[in-house]
Amino acid sequence: MLRKIFWVIIICSVSQILNSQINIWEDYNCEKVELTPYLVTGKSNAAVIICPGGSYFWHDMKTEGEEVAHWLNENGISAFVLKYRTARFFGFFTHYRYLFRGVRYPDPLSDLVQALTIAQENADKYGIEKNKIGVMGFSAGGHLAMSLVEFYDNETLPAFIAPIYPVVTMSGLCTHKRSRRALLGERRMNNKKLRDSLSLEKHIPDNCPPVFLVNCLDDPTVHYHNSELLDSALEVKNISHKYIQYKTGGHGFGASDTKGTVESRQWKRAFIEWLSEIKIL
Repeated sequence: MLRKIFWVIIICSVSQILNSQINIWEDYNCEKVELTPYLVTGKSNAAVIICPGGSYFWHDMKTEGEEVAHWLNENGISAFVLKYRTARFFGFFTHYRYLFRGVRYPDPLSDLVQALTIAQENADKYGIEKNKIGVMGFSAGGHLAMSLVEFYDNETLPAFIAPIYPVVTMSGLCTHKRSRRALLGERRMNNKKLRDSLSLEKHIPDNCPPVFLVNCLDDPTVHYHNSELLDSALEVKNISHKYIQYKTGGHGFGASDTKGTVESRQWKRAFIEWLSEIKIL
């Protein structure tokens, strides 16, 4: 046990030393967008771009960002934590976007596209394998992760997608209304055509990469039916995917060793095993 703790400390220390935030929109005055690398040593490593959740209004940078990156590092996987554009607290407490554009779709998706491009184009520099870069997102970040392969026409796709207790539909009865308001903006949130166009279950592409999907039946924030809709849509399209639905765990547990339940925290081991199954590790 002491030896394991020692190596965990060493790996996390190395990754912290290598961290340096990347301004991914340096030519566009988007100083609030940050991509922070957590790199493991060696070459040709697998990597994951992490999209923390937060209803498209804010980010859970600790539980669904930093802690996820450290856990991946412990398993020999490099990580990039993306702080994408959101409507932020001012957008939550006011309705200024009735009058002004503010941050809304497709801004977060543009940030993720840029992050993936940077990781792929600098793969050798970061010691990662270009064809082994995936995207993981939590809650609204899970919607963003899937949006990358559904709403962006790009020949270079991520190797896999891992939406964890994701927001999925923007038009169904189980819609997470706070995320919908943040993503669409007040002026557009009642636009049925736009709602349908951003509902993940309606737009699974034929070339969708493998998907790892997790949620809990007792989720009090994002109704569990969101993940069931996505699972069904992936099944219809015959997309390779693994869906795990836990009975307990709630929402927002990320990679924490204390949040959620013993049952829900099993997703981390299941994810690493799945990466081996799809030949990423």
